[in-house]
Amino acid sequence: MRLMIVVASIREGRIGLPIAEWVREKAEADGRFEIDWADLKEIDLPLMTEPNHPKLGQYTHEHTKRWSARVDACDAFIFVQPEYNYSFAPSLKNALDYLHREWKRKPVGTVSYGGISGGTRGTTAIRPTELVLGLAPTTVNVELAWAAKQIDGGRFVPRDSNNDLLAAMLDEIVELDGALRPLRK
Repeated sequence: MRLMIVVASIREGRIGLPIAEWVREKAEADGRFEIDWADLKEIDLPLMTEPNHPKLGQYTHEHTKRWSARVDACDAFIFVQPEYNYSFAPSLKNALDYLHREWKRKPVGTVSYGGISGGTRGTTAIRPTELVLGLAPTTVNVELAWAAKQIDGGRFVPRDSNNDLLAAMLDEIVELDGALRPLRK
């Protein structure tokens, strides 16, 4: 099963990168996944530049064609996303908006972070976009309140509860993929 881990924050000094590295380590150690590491800072998609509606799949730019091929090749996703001003990261919304059919009937889990809410409001704000694109969100999400306090020496130090939730989310991604895979054909 090909799982794309999307690092949504593109800010300098972002704590999302060490959090996403923890997610990748756990997913790789799990053994059920082939990982596609998608750091939106490295991918550097410009603000939506395609002239045609994504539903048409008539992409004109090479960056879109590359992004489309990567997303299309994946079976599931984990979005590692911050909460910005009670909402989602614009870079994640932009990456979602570039495509359409490539997301359809695929599971998505969320590892969110922020202040006291742990990124819950950002997850809630992006949910309508995920649903209209046909993504199937997990019921288990990892919400990291005050996550910056768990960064030590540039590494994210998870609590046992963080590891337990991530393991449960990975299990649910596998279950959802099993149910949705026949519908994608």
